[in-house]
Amino acid sequence: MRLRFVSIACCLLVPVVNAAEEPPREWIDRDTGHRVVRLSTEPGSESLYFHQNAFTASGDKMVMTTPGGISTVNLQNREIALVVPDTRFSTNQSGIIVGRKTRQVFYVKREGDAATVYCTHLDTKITRRVGNVPGTGRGSMLAINADETLLAGSFVERPPQSDAERDAMFRRPDEGKGTWMLRRLRARLPMQMFVMNVSDGASRTFHSSTDWLNHVQMSPMDPQLILFCHEGPWHLLDRLWTIRADGTGLKAIHPRTMQMEIAGHEFFSADGKTIWYDLQTPRGQVFWLAGYEIETGARTWYQLQRDEWSVHYNISPDGKLFAGDGGHEGSVAKAQDGKWIYLFRPEMTAIPNGPLSEDRKLIQTGVFRSERLVNMKNHNYALEPNVQFTPDGKWIAFRANLFGASHSFIVEVAKAGR
Repeated sequence: MRLRFVSIACCLLVPVVNAAEEPPREWIDRDTGHRVVRLSTEPGSESLYFHQNAFTASGDKMVMTTPGGISTVNLQNREIALVVPDTRFSTNQSGIIVGRKTRQVFYVKREGDAATVYCTHLDTKITRRVGNVPGTGRGSMLAINADETLLAGSFVERPPQSDAERDAMFRRPDEGKGTWMLRRLRARLPMQMFVMNVSDGASRTFHSSTDWLNHVQMSPMDPQLILFCHEGPWHLLDRLWTIRADGTGLKAIHPRTMQMEIAGHEFFSADGKTIWYDLQTPRGQVFWLAGYEIETGARTWYQLQRDEWSVHYNISPDGKLFAGDGGHEGSVAKAQDGKWIYLFRPEMTAIPNGPLSEDRKLIQTGVFRSERLVNMKNHNYALEPNVQFTPDGKWIAFRANLFGASHSFIVEVAKAGR
């Protein structure tokens, strides 16, 4: 591969790639001073969705999808290995997650109106069928719990019984996402949650509903706690909910209090103690990353500027830093200069004449101090970047089409040379 380099301030070098050339494997972003590494070698490769764990506990390997199936990349030497040969995963990443204990990747394969869970060891590539997903196999797949004994998800109970129901299941090619989500919400398709034993594939269903149950996650600390959402246009519903794996303890995490308030793209902190989510009061006007402490109910809101709003956020393993993947002019924030991968340092609001109140009913507020890590001006945000910290907290993984086709990347949290 032949690269040309342009010299810029601070003696940083940035590769300039001709259209016919392979994208660079590594460079220093000239606008931020941070090192960016392309992990994937094949166009069409992508890292996983932001709340689907992609890493082994030791942090030596990361799972991504490649044109041939599910692959790993060794983060020490960047070697790529195809683990699950199946080209369907290059276009459908639903239901891929790495267990934090056993170095296995769990995934769902769909055949018509049926879905089956499998697991494959990332090193030996030994594969085992786990069990069948109940119902149609359409829903939210797949979450794994803290001790790697249970998988969880949601499913539509039965096949569509009319053209309208069938049409509501899928987005039309010429249809905006918001329009489709409203149609899907109004279809009121019967759904349930499920958990599946990893050991024998036995499943149990609970929480019947005609609400759209989506984004199922399991706590990285409490093996029985499930986080999920009521999906649809966010301003029309209370999105965030938790429930126990036995179907008890249903709880709304953020009931709305104003017109056009929205909350969503929720995720657990690495220690499982807090649920974080995008909050706008109201939609498109005032931007927060909001936290709900599960044990106490205490709330912490960090404010962001319009250009700092991100499609998805994430938190570092030690809980000290956050990341965001930015947004474009057509997104909900209507950002004019928002196409960046961001690092956020939280800072609490100073309280004059005394310490913070001990009243847990009061929301504690703060701000994010942002640092730009990657210039995403050449990225098409139809592909969501989906930031994730590596287990050592030193890098942030994301996917992007900066050079045309999608690839998996990581950016170093520290500036190059520090």
